[in-house]
Amino acid sequence: MTPRPLKPLALAAFLAFGLLSASVGAAQETEAVRLTVAVLAPERVVLRDEFPGRVAALRRVEIRPQVGRLILERPVDEGARVAAGDVLFRIDPAPLQAELATAEAALARARAAETHARRALERSDALLTRNATSAERNEIARNDLALAGAGLAEAQALVERRRLDLGYATLRAPVAGYVAAGLADIGGLAVPGAERALAVVQDLDRVYVDLRLPAARLDAVQAAAAQGLGEVEILTDGGRAYPQPGQLRFSDVIVDPGTGNVSVRVEVDNPDMALLPGMFLRARLPRGVLPAALLVPEDAVLRNGGGGAQVVVVSDKNQAMRRDVVLGDAVGDRVVVASGLQPGERVAIRGQDRVPEGVPVAVTLAAVPEMTTAATEPALSVAGH
Repeated sequence: MTPRPLKPLALAAFLAFGLLSASVGAAQETEAVRLTVAVLAPERVVLRDEFPGRVAALRRVEIRPQVGRLILERPVDEGARVAAGDVLFRIDPAPLQAELATAEAALARARAAETHARRALERSDALLTRNATSAERNEIARNDLALAGAGLAEAQALVERRRLDLGYATLRAPVAGYVAAGLADIGGLAVPGAERALAVVQDLDRVYVDLRLPAARLDAVQAAAAQGLGEVEILTDGGRAYPQPGQLRFSDVIVDPGTGNVSVRVEVDNPDMALLPGMFLRARLPRGVLPAALLVPEDAVLRNGGGGAQVVVVSDKNQAMRRDVVLGDAVGDRVVVASGLQPGERVAIRGQDRVPEGVPVAVTLAAVPEMTTAATEPALSVAGH
């Protein structure tokens, strides 16, 4: 059977379809994958360890009565700020005033008795010089004066004590701070030695953050503090950075045998009362420094099947090459590359998870804010070829 020749219109359509398919295939072969890259530059990085802790008042003073009487006044409320010397309570002074008056009367009697005994001794001494009295009577007069003097001293001490008691009827704040909850009520009885204090005043303008860290880390933390490597960073609940830095103030010299931890105390300014006693938070303590570290964003790191870490490096020929790396400490949202990269190399920070090995790539410049963190100076400079 003789084949039919193709009609001119059909032949033209066939040829056009073949040319279109060839051009699309060629375009697909030459189209480069677009990556966002950044050039690595060494930078100084302070290494920090993060530990949990709790807030404690810088000073916490319990207000306890020295005399037991009814509470008549309470000029302050719970949560009020007080200055040193402000009145917190007034205890009923009437019984104390009566006791003071009784003591003052006893003092007057003792003073009169001492005067009488002194004059009696003077008369006895005069009589003794004229042999008008015996030495025995003179000795009795001398002893009477000594006893009267002791009674006078005792009466004076009692008056001083009663005056102190009367002064204790007014309880004042020994330090500036805030009055904690749990104030005693008006009409209640102030009892010396009671288990519960009448009030608690806490200085919260600055607070302590008490941390527990492994004893093995203490030397590095103390050395970093001595070298002035950086201030302590405070993280509030939820991981938010607290704007005020902390200063290392105290470390315990005893290791807890049950946990192997030591106590470390950090002092922090608290101008807005954002940190309250008992609050749980975390602190980052400097422990060392890397003078020339290379860092990449954590999102730039790929994980291989064996659990190792890789990054995509763009070669001078704009080809994507996977590189095995060893990672170090995390610094903000970046991570230190301990080995596997060199300064000046271009590392893909976006799009690298979908690029095959060795394919040509088109480089997009990364915005500078993407490359920096609060922990270090800007490190990854933007570049491309």
